Amino acid sequence: MNLSFLEELRDLDPRDPGRWPLTALAAAVAATFLVLTVFLIYFFVWNDVRPELQQKEDQEQSLRQEFQQKHARAANLAVYKQQLKDLQRSFGALLQQLPGKTEVPNLLVDISQTALSAGLQQKLFEPEAEQAQDFYAELPIRMVLTGSYHQFGEFVSGIAALPRIVTLHDIDIKPSAGGSGFDDLTLTLTAKTYRYLDEDEMAAAQQGKNNKFAHPPGH
Repeated sequence: MNLSFLEELRDLDPRDPGRWPLTALAAAVAATFLVLTVFLIYFFVWNDVRPELQQKEDQEQSLRQEFQQKHARAANLAVYKQQLKDLQRSFGALLQQLPGKTEVPNLLVDISQTALSAGLQQKLFEPEAEQAQDFYAELPIRMVLTGSYHQFGEFVSGIAALPRIVTLHDIDIKPSAGGSGFDDLTLTLTAKTYRYLDEDEMAAAQQGKNNKFAHPPGH
């Protein structure tokens, strides 16, 4: 029977479907209906669903990337915690090098004494107004010293050896008035020392910054 049906299909004239057997005609109608149904489903259903599907696929990809990032962070959490501890330890060590408010007078004496110990003569030793920063205050000291190059070198080495942080700025060396050679020079500089602010001072400094941004000059 299958061979007979196949032979009938081979003998069909596509230009004259009206003479086809009933079984072949029914099969052709069913095939046409199936193709039309698939086309309509694709055109009316798939085209509407495809953007939503693409959006879901994009969301899935984004969630996968987010998961991978969080997984990597979680895997390195112990390393980050150790790095934070190291930073806190280093910051604490640096903070210990900053004197408190009550220690500043002694530090000024140490700076002056360092100059005298190097054999220099002090023509000027003038602390200027403090400049508050985020968590510390900067104290500039204008200094004018006279002596030799060798004595200046001893002074700089002595400053570097102090237990507190002192930096030297705006250094200018020139012959002293009426002096002779490298043994009679004048050193002008600004020495800066630093102290940490207590909680009340930090709050006041932050409030000053907030007021400055809230009320800029000219308003």
